[in-house]
Amino acid sequence: MSVASGQDTPRMLSRAESLSRNAIPPIDPAVITDIEKHCKRVADSLDLMLGHLIGSIHNMSAITVGHIQTYKDAADKVGSTVDQSVKAMYSLIAKCEQLDNMMQPVDDLAKQIKGIKKLLDELELKCK
Repeated sequence: MSVASGQDTPRMLSRAESLSRNAIPPIDPAVITDIEKHCKRVADSLDLMLGHLIGSIHNMSAITVGHIQTYKDAADKVGSTVDQSVKAMYSLIAKCEQLDNMMQPVDDLAKQIKGIKKLLDELELKCK
């Protein structure tokens, strides 16, 4: 049986080869030319589309870089403005403390005026 199957295998291959050769129709050169032209148009369209896509991505990247730079500038400006505001606030606090110290004699004077007013009221009551 192994001998018979060994003999059948080459016959089967040659039979399959002859069937496959007969099954393939002849190729029309005009069809090949049409396919090549169509492939060329598809390739050209793909190149054009990729060129537009690259341009669009480049523009989007440029816009993104611009926005990031604007954001960075704004963050830097906010930081320096807050810094200046904090310095101004501390300066204002120092001036207020200085003014409070300078106004201490006014408080003493106000106490003296109240004392004088109280004495005048007492004197007025005794004079009546």
